[in-house]
Amino acid sequence: MSQVLDTPPPTPAPAASAAPAAADETDLAALAARHGLSVSGARPSLPDYVRQLWDRRHFIGAFATAKLTAQYSQAKLGQVWQVMTPLLNAAVYYLIFGVLLHTQRGIADFVPFLVTGVFIWTFTQNSLMAGTRAISGNLGLVRALHFPRAALPVSFSLQQLQQLLFSMGALLVILLGFGVPPAASWLLVIPALALQFVFNTGVSMAMARVGAKIPDIAQLMPFVLRTWMYGSGVMFSISHMTDSASGVPSWVGPVLQCNPAVVYIDLVRFALIDSFHGDQLPPHVWALAVAWALVAGIGGFIYFWKAEETYGRG
Repeated sequence: MSQVLDTPPPTPAPAASAAPAAADETDLAALAARHGLSVSGARPSLPDYVRQLWDRRHFIGAFATAKLTAQYSQAKLGQVWQVMTPLLNAAVYYLIFGVLLHTQRGIADFVPFLVTGVFIWTFTQNSLMAGTRAISGNLGLVRALHFPRAALPVSFSLQQLQQLLFSMGALLVILLGFGVPPAASWLLVIPALALQFVFNTGVSMAMARVGAKIPDIAQLMPFVLRTWMYGSGVMFSISHMTDSASGVPSWVGPVLQCNPAVVYIDLVRFALIDSFHGDQLPPHVWALAVAWALVAGIGGFIYFWKAEETYGRG
């Protein structure tokens, strides 16, 4: 009887060396560079990113204006709500803090003082809330079009600045109605709001990155912002609440006055309200305003840019 012997399996060839694979990758990289190809969605360098953002400045302005116009398009009063909303907020705070809690004691021109604080605080609050949802709330746009994603938080901050300008018109009427005379110091509002806009935009970009990664942060933000508001002297004078007679530790007042929201609110109050004197401002207030704007603006922009290639993915 013959016996069939199985042919032993062939001995596997030795693994290819890494050198040819590396050479292939080098060849592919050289081929892509020769034909001007690059990785899709790769993060550009910081100077290129700034240049791309500047090239889309018209889109940013048009997008902000369109969002502002559409915000109250379904309401019968339409754009009147641009002014009515902050005025109603100020009326509620006046009822609670001015009438019921009597925080107006010792504050001359309390209504202009309160309305100014509410309007300037609302600018920061709404900018940060919109910035938190800038990416997570616009995923369709982010995934459909190629553009620097920083355009979204910047446009939302610009939208809130435009809304603030509507409110400032109403504020000037209130100031005149309560006997506050026009003065050259009113022009100081322009640099104060410009610095606040830079600060808001920087923080909005940082929050946009956090919100893109953790969408639930948008649900937490109202509580954080409300706490911040109560420590920002919107409805009361920090200097009066932290003086020696209040029993508050001496270090609390200077710390609160370094709060960026307090800095920008107090600068606008100093510019507009004749009875709000320089001794109510924190020391070196303009240096503080510039420092907060630079730290938040540059830091927030770089923090957002570092995650540029991750937005809209996953």
